Amino acid sequence: MKTLVFNLESDAALAAQITHGLQAEAGSLEMRHFPDGESYLRVHDRCADHSCIVFCNLFHPDEKILRLLFLADTLKELGARQRILVTPYLAYMRQDKRFHEGECVSSKPFAKLLSQAFDGLITIDPHLHRYHSLSDIYSINTQVVPAAPLIAKWITQHINQPVIIGPDSESEQWVSQVAEMAKAPFQILEKERLGDYQVNISTPELSAYLEHTPVLVDDIISSGRTILRTLEHLESANMKRATAIGVHGIFAGNAYEGLSNKANVVTTDCIPHISNRIETANALSKAIRIMQHSL
Repeated sequence: MKTLVFNLESDAALAAQITHGLQAEAGSLEMRHFPDGESYLRVHDRCADHSCIVFCNLFHPDEKILRLLFLADTLKELGARQRILVTPYLAYMRQDKRFHEGECVSSKPFAKLLSQAFDGLITIDPHLHRYHSLSDIYSINTQVVPAAPLIAKWITQHINQPVIIGPDSESEQWVSQVAEMAKAPFQILEKERLGDYQVNISTPELSAYLEHTPVLVDDIISSGRTILRTLEHLESANMKRATAIGVHGIFAGNAYEGLSNKANVVTTDCIPHISNRIETANALSKAIRIMQHSL
């Protein structure tokens, strides 16, 4: 079965690495807008009986979702045997509860859209807070690629005597995994979110780790407020200059500038950014091969 990889408005370098890792062919898409602003999409490949991998990184999802659905439907009409969505960052997972009357719990309708459009979905460390797994809201075959082994490997290669620090209790399970893999101690902070941009942090006893390099690990760096407050506490505790590692570096507004003034900022290449240091292509390619055989 032939494999085609279609890159839909996403990181060309990562898509090329995945295509190479799969020994696949890059699919050819033609996309433009009509004069009235509506989207035009055309697939130039023969897709019948092929495994079609759609690489579409869903940060800024509202700009991509319509073309993504158009592409999935077109591949089905063209006879694709498999339609697998690969999105290192899976959007709308943080909207997992109705906090005020009338709010849309957008993770659910978003999951329904993608489940209707694809046969399988692969992502890296989605934000699972109130959901136990993606199968709680997705009805298709899903596979989560863990970033913990990739982060731990990078830490062991680049950080001398690290102490791993998680920003809140939600992070403890996977921060402890990173620490175990990196053979390093870890500490978990307590976070109280007072609003979209206001966070209080309580710091544990750090005097035993003054000779260690603090390594903050979080799944998503968006506003950066949580990590920034944590860095301020570490500074007041006379800790060494920290390294802040994020799986998904969204960096809203001037978040990166604020953080990089106080720490060495490192991210995976899930979302293209100058802080990318940790590669995910091999792990994603392996996950794709596993899913291809399971569908």
